[in-house]
Amino acid sequence: MKAKIKIFKNTGEIADEFANTLKTLAKAANGKAVHIALSGGSTPKIIFQYLKEKFGKELANPQFHFWWGDDRCVPPTDDESNYKWANELWLKEIEIPLTNIHRVLGENDPESEAIRYAQEIEKHLPFENNLPTFDFMLLGLGEDGHTASIFPNQMELLSSKNTCEVAFHPNTGQKRITLTGPVINNSKFIVFLAIGENKASKVKEILLDQQEDLPASHIQSNTGELIWWLDKNSAQNM
Repeated sequence: MKAKIKIFKNTGEIADEFANTLKTLAKAANGKAVHIALSGGSTPKIIFQYLKEKFGKELANPQFHFWWGDDRCVPPTDDESNYKWANELWLKEIEIPLTNIHRVLGENDPESEAIRYAQEIEKHLPFENNLPTFDFMLLGLGEDGHTASIFPNQMELLSSKNTCEVAFHPNTGQKRITLTGPVINNSKFIVFLAIGENKASKVKEILLDQQEDLPASHIQSNTGELIWWLDKNSAQNM
């Protein structure tokens, strides 16, 4: 399925789009759970803050269950934790029930946690194509073309038969827990969020040049829709 592209003026417009998308998904679910995978990075932090300030508890819908596409193997109080910032800037502030927040236990043994988190996902999410199916998957784009924690030197994670794997940052060796390619691609609605001039070259390489050596090039929704949310800077080479 060919990716759609939407270009925004600023992160406020993106946050509005995110909020409206969640509302639409909740309405379509007709009371059933909506499973949302969040990402880390500087832009999501801005979006989380905006969502809290503009929408407040309007998005504290008990249908929403929040997960992470990846996280670093650090405690939840660590500044490198993707969970920490989503929770402190948004989820805790609008009083999302703790039972609806499913974080990676980064303080645990990585190999054991990859298994535990996979089991939690498989317990709560519906299955399609024999894989757990997220309703909304928010992905970031690294300057090296990685997404979630699937790096160019670990392309095998794109085809892993496991729901989660332990990944390694190629430069620091830091361990991370990540969803695998098949699970990401099985999501109903996948959004790549790429903001800033520093992402422009990789956006072009993926969307126009279709370079296959980049993990993000292999993300394609098998069951729904794939869309890129860009700003004018990240889209300048398109």
